[in-house]
Amino acid sequence: MEHLDDQERQEVWTNIKDALFNDHIDQFRAEFLELHPYDQARIFEDLDKEIRMQIYTYLSPEEVADVMEHIDYDEIEPFFTEMEPTFAAQVFAEMSTDDAVDILNELDKDKVASFLTIMDDDAADEIKDLLHYEEKTAGSIMTTEFVVVKAGMTIKEAMVHLRTEAPDAETIYYTYVINEDKRLVGVISLRDLIISEEEWLISDVMNERVVSVSVGEDQEEVARMVRDYDFLALPVVDFQDHLLGIITVDDIMDVMEEEASDDYSKLAAVSDVDSPDDNAFASAKKRLPWLVILLFLGSLTASLIGRFEDTLDQVAILAIFIPLIAGMAGNTGTQALAVAVRGIATGEIEKQGKWKMMMREAGTGIITGLSCGVLITLIVYIWHENFFLGVLVGLSIFMTLVVATLAGSLVPLLMHRLKIDPAVASGPFITTVNDLISILIYFGLATAFMNLLI
Repeated sequence: MEHLDDQERQEVWTNIKDALFNDHIDQFRAEFLELHPYDQARIFEDLDKEIRMQIYTYLSPEEVADVMEHIDYDEIEPFFTEMEPTFAAQVFAEMSTDDAVDILNELDKDKVASFLTIMDDDAADEIKDLLHYEEKTAGSIMTTEFVVVKAGMTIKEAMVHLRTEAPDAETIYYTYVINEDKRLVGVISLRDLIISEEEWLISDVMNERVVSVSVGEDQEEVARMVRDYDFLALPVVDFQDHLLGIITVDDIMDVMEEEASDDYSKLAAVSDVDSPDDNAFASAKKRLPWLVILLFLGSLTASLIGRFEDTLDQVAILAIFIPLIAGMAGNTGTQALAVAVRGIATGEIEKQGKWKMMMREAGTGIITGLSCGVLITLIVYIWHENFFLGVLVGLSIFMTLVVATLAGSLVPLLMHRLKIDPAVASGPFITTVNDLISILIYFGLATAFMNLLI
């Protein structure tokens, strides 16, 4: 069934609700299971607890698992908490191992231990193997549900094996080849398996140039590899090249969304994006630390202006242009910051070189600064009929934009060099620092050329 819009989903929900209220189990199952799991999840999220408890009795653990895999992990805990524990454990056992691990990581440790105790031993062991990997690494997002064949098999033997194992595998488009020591030695596509002669050996058909990733690799680097190589799946190995699991493209999409959300929240000077369920106090707790830091930095700006009080007393009109110069510094610094953070995140800076990027940003700062400087010089001269005031403001804009552009690109590079997340060099932070720089430049020039302004 195609993707439902809100109106269609409401119509389907009306039919499902009628079937539930009238205890027409077969009608409910026919209506509900015809939907794509994504639409099932959207409807399921809007239900009252009483109705959900009724649905749990109408669906199998496998069918509920399909629904749970399409609900956001940070919103899923209430559903597993309300389920009967044995049923919840069965749902986890039916889910893809990597999805089950992601959800269990969101739950209380005592609940996790309880579910694993109740769960089938084989399923519990697979989940335990993944739970001990550090979060946001390849090991934490891989799945152990994949198909392998041995290099010494014939194509016919491999196809028989594939038919047996495929129903439980996450994907069969790539089949990985191992040797007798369970080391990854090759990969063969489903297409190559189908078109090859039955008596040929896997070792003669497989591609020995396998791109793999270490189990401890950061998930952001894994996402970059999948993007660069256009893979549907990526094998995960240990330091001896033993095949431990695979990471599929759907998991990479989740990683990319998570990383983008994380970087955006840091660029906004928030430690974590506010959840819709957060109350005012929870949201304030997340935002307050950065705001306090920025408050002190802002106080430094005010103090700096105070040191040039004599200059302002003599030429009061200088105060008019403070917001303009500070605002331009913040704007151009934030633009350079966004380019630098994106370049670091995508690996583009590593390819082109940091020095080349800095030279490009310096050139950009000079061109934009010169253009804006000349323009504001003409505007101020026409407005106030004071040529030297126009030159002062224009020169300040020029110098500020050059310095702010370099600062916006240099700070993330320094943080990256120090192994600190460059997104922490957030927009508000750069803006406040550039305020200090711009005020210092502006009033420093004004003080130096005071005789020409009076």
